[in-house]
Amino acid sequence: MANPVSWFEIATFDIERAKTFYEKVFLRKFKYMEVNGEKLYIFDADYEGYGSGGALIESKTFKPSTESGIIIYFSSEDVAIEAARVEDAGGKLIQGKTSLGDPGFIAQFVDTEGNKIGLYSGK
Repeated sequence: MANPVSWFEIATFDIERAKTFYEKVFLRKFKYMEVNGEKLYIFDADYEGYGSGGALIESKTFKPSTESGIIIYFSSEDVAIEAARVEDAGGKLIQGKTSLGDPGFIAQFVDTEGNKIGLYSGK
């Protein structure tokens, strides 16, 4: 059975600022694309492995949000590592490494665009 999520998009006001933030926090590379007049930076990903791919998107129809809606959780070896980079990259850490018991740990932050994003690790 395939994983239930196949793609995600994180809304941005300033896609270049958002790309810089996510590069600093996750140490990842991006590929730039434009589709139907919308700007996207696609996260480098292993589309054959576990999880899903996704992108940052600058669009007139999508707006960043911390108030309601979905929270995307990024996989991590140890959430404390990425959480420690959030504020230096311009974001705001709102929940440091927190135990969920047996399932592992989470942390949450607000990115430079105003999106609430989560981190998850097994240890």
